[in-house]
Amino acid sequence: MAAVAANLSRRLEGKVAVITGAASGIGEATVGLFQKHGAKVIIADIADQLGKNLVQSLSVSPEVTYIHCDVRREEDVSAAVDLAMEKHGKLDIMFNNAGVIDNKTNKAVECDMEEFQRAMNVNLRGVMLGIKHAGRVMIPNKKGCIISTSSIAGIFGGTASYSYTASKHAVIGLTKQGAAEMGKYGIRVNCVSPSGLATVLAFQYFGMNTTNVEEKKVECEAFCNKISKLKNHTLKAHDIAEAALYLASEEAKFVSGHNLMVDGGFTVVNHDWGLY
Repeated sequence: MAAVAANLSRRLEGKVAVITGAASGIGEATVGLFQKHGAKVIIADIADQLGKNLVQSLSVSPEVTYIHCDVRREEDVSAAVDLAMEKHGKLDIMFNNAGVIDNKTNKAVECDMEEFQRAMNVNLRGVMLGIKHAGRVMIPNKKGCIISTSSIAGIFGGTASYSYTASKHAVIGLTKQGAAEMGKYGIRVNCVSPSGLATVLAFQYFGMNTTNVEEKKVECEAFCNKISKLKNHTLKAHDIAEAALYLASEEAKFVSGHNLMVDGGFTVVNHDWGLY
């Protein structure tokens, strides 16, 4: 029993992970949790100071490394993967977590196509590049795990902008396609879909001023709790990190092509009926 407990306390021992959008929010929580469980982590983000601060706050050892990475640029994503190979000799886990949201309008006739394209480039192209370059180094090793962040907006419409909804639907499609193609190489491909939680992305969507982060966090959590179907619980970034940890660990060794919903049952309810 002691051996089992020890294994569960270090579920990613010796693993190497690249996490995009890792300097804040879900990514930041996942970096800390993965490191706690024994993983060596490459933080890939465009928020250079936040990323470097996170490295310093976690460890002065080479277990966590920051690299500037704009997931819209193939050379940046490729460089993040190459850094993992150069520094640690392998890549076990790719977590495509970087994302943006267009909060200007939810109306088709008012859609700003430049904003639409920007969101698609980050949320969709960025995920495809992550799958592509993770696959490039994982396929020769015949193993690996690729995880992407989708959303409840990837399940149905009416919860976010056109660009965000379309891109998150497509992330689920890429996950299924990746699982279908890469399974023969021993590579698992999954995604995780959160409902609303208090992150900078949510603040931006709801038009909140992020200067007082704690105040806005409380306000955002109150709104998310109000519309949540699972009461007496508040969804946190750490909860999504725990879902990613499960998908990355040996406990999920036969799970592939799966969209893990972390939404407190929000997407199983017909909200229009008002029965629950």
